[in-house]
Amino acid sequence: METDFLVIGSGIAGLTFTLKALPYGNVSIITKKESTEANTNYAQGGIAAVFSARDSLELHIRDTLQTGGGLSKEEPVRIMVEEGPGLVTELSKLGTEFNNKDGKFELGMEAGHSERRIVHAKDATGKEVENTLVETVKARGADLFENYLAIDLILKDSYCIGAWCLDVEKENIFPFFSKTTLIASGGVGEIYLHTTNPSIATGDGIAMAYRAGARIANLEFVQFHPTSFYGKKIGSRTLLLSEAIRGEGGLLKTQDGQTFMKKYDPRAELAPRDIVARAIDNELKERGEDYVLLDVTHLSANLIKDKFPNVYEVCLSLGVDPLKEAIPVVPTAHYECGGILTDINGQTDINGLYAAGETTYVGVHGANRLASNSLLESIVFAKRAALSAVKTLKNIQYPALDYAVETKRAQPLQENIISDYRLKLKKIMWNCVGIVRSNKKLKEAKTKVLQYKKKIEKLYNTHFPTLPLVELRNMLTCASLIIECALWRKESRGLHFNIDYPKRDDLHYKKDTIIKIKEDL
Repeated sequence: METDFLVIGSGIAGLTFTLKALPYGNVSIITKKESTEANTNYAQGGIAAVFSARDSLELHIRDTLQTGGGLSKEEPVRIMVEEGPGLVTELSKLGTEFNNKDGKFELGMEAGHSERRIVHAKDATGKEVENTLVETVKARGADLFENYLAIDLILKDSYCIGAWCLDVEKENIFPFFSKTTLIASGGVGEIYLHTTNPSIATGDGIAMAYRAGARIANLEFVQFHPTSFYGKKIGSRTLLLSEAIRGEGGLLKTQDGQTFMKKYDPRAELAPRDIVARAIDNELKERGEDYVLLDVTHLSANLIKDKFPNVYEVCLSLGVDPLKEAIPVVPTAHYECGGILTDINGQTDINGLYAAGETTYVGVHGANRLASNSLLESIVFAKRAALSAVKTLKNIQYPALDYAVETKRAQPLQENIISDYRLKLKKIMWNCVGIVRSNKKLKEAKTKVLQYKKKIEKLYNTHFPTLPLVELRNMLTCASLIIECALWRKESRGLHFNIDYPKRDDLHYKKDTIIKIKEDL
């Protein structure tokens, strides 16, 4: 199969790229699940952008740089903040139904922000944006291939000319050739035992780019969202309880009803996520308890039902009425701040290969992401990637690849073997590479993950690459990279906290952790 633009992933980044590239050629989107199954779909919070007269671009830039722990880069942050409002307005014009009051966006407050600047669509912003973009790109002629999985990139003369793909339903493998390829396949949350991400967030794009020789940066900075519903899951993921709930006055309390956040930060519940998550983690360890409470019973019922209708309904379905009782919450794996290293136009180290969204590191988030900057970053840099890509399109002679060899492998591996290793990996990452880390735990994780990785790589080379096997291979690759990055950074900064190096060390580590393929990983 051939196309002008191959887009791997159907979240907000992939769809924005598609929207901007469609006037210039054929765009084919491949997604391993349904078109709207992506991390975008579960983003409750919103999109941060400057629309208020009280606010300013400089304030948003300052808040982002401050939250990034010294590693956020001013140039990409400034680009994101300056170009973001126009793209949010464009989404509204496409039909996205953001909260509106008197003809203007109704702006919310979230942790780390100095002013109200969060544009919401109730408490399901990601889903609303995702649905709008899917409908738009379909109507404008994009080709959407659901239940297709990109396995590995295809390179010719150091140029990316597409990807090997698996038709998941028919179990056929084939090369999908393209003049330009975009990786927008999301994050890595599924490598952790508890995550707000859907089960498809297995780091496929990061792993593929790494194997192809692209540089990867700052994977040690995994963001744990402070508040997810404790004790029950929706499928494989935990229910995220939006930052905006605390922005509207929700309080964190211990099980005996005591507030505690002011002990850790003067901003209390509105401190950045890394501080809040570690505060909760510390309270749980000191008290020997399993959860803390998010209390909104003092807020009006109308506010809760109007601003957070989905959270309210799901909490009821899980047995908690937030109007009458506090919600049990714990931190959970949420967002990868590192990823494939790109420039400000989404270009990777590999010619013809672009990347955008959570799968990348462009320099915006640094050591910690400011709430609701994720969707903003995705639309801004996906747009820039598309505009850059259309300028570099070139005709390519595609090689005649012998892909029949891929179908000559043994029968698919037994599912229970894959699921067993997947669960082992998730437990190791949760217990050893979580909110608070240590050298001992990181080294323990490295030893076990590399053992599993070698075992699964051997099985991958001898068995048909089904979706579960490919995902597990990618999860192990990403896990090993996260551990390697965490071991290199001998300090505590942002989302990376190591009890053996509890202080920030700007002299030696105020720089990105950049890693490229090597045999022992």
